[in-house]
Amino acid sequence: MSEPAGPAASTPPDGEPKWPAILAILATAALNVVLPEQLTFGPGWLLLIVVCLLEIPSIIAYRTGRTGLHRVLSHTVAALVTASMVWSLALLIARLPSHSDPPKTLLGAAATLWIANVLVFASWYWRLDAGGPHQRDLRESHTEGAFLFPQMMIPGKHARTWRPGFVDYLFLAFNTSTAFSPTDVPVLSRWAKLMMIVQASISLMTVALIAARAVNIL
Repeated sequence: MSEPAGPAASTPPDGEPKWPAILAILATAALNVVLPEQLTFGPGWLLLIVVCLLEIPSIIAYRTGRTGLHRVLSHTVAALVTASMVWSLALLIARLPSHSDPPKTLLGAAATLWIANVLVFASWYWRLDAGGPHQRDLRESHTEGAFLFPQMMIPGKHARTWRPGFVDYLFLAFNTSTAFSPTDVPVLSRWAKLMMIVQASISLMTVALIAARAVNIL
């Protein structure tokens, strides 16, 4: 007599690897450590510790098939690093009129926040597009979503089996922070357009406002 198929239902489906997204979140939290303490909420290492403590049960939840809990925990982690980045940016901008930070500190903080901006929004695009990675893994192809990737428009078998991975969303976020607009990936969803407006605005503030101010002081 064959074994019942019940336990297999809790096994997560095979799909794209999740470790690049986890590394991106950990790297974003680690960037908080190199920021000056006057620009962070509490000690710089605090965010990294909190993120690690939340990532452990999140990974366990995913490996045991509890996708709902995994989604809640992973979204909570992403929200924390996003709030931390916005908080640091607001503090840095507020300190500009006082001229209390030397050019080296301004340039270092601007570069750190710019990189964090790319990683944070790449994580959000990856988590939200087409229902998130769990929903994308259940589909044979990526035909619907907030972004129209070039691979989706290639006729033939490749377009029917292709699905975006974290690197695709990282490339999209990098282009948005660099060019202040999408390049080869049209945006279809309103929520994605609003998020890209926010990302481009943060990038513009870090590059045009903070970095430019530091160069003028030099």
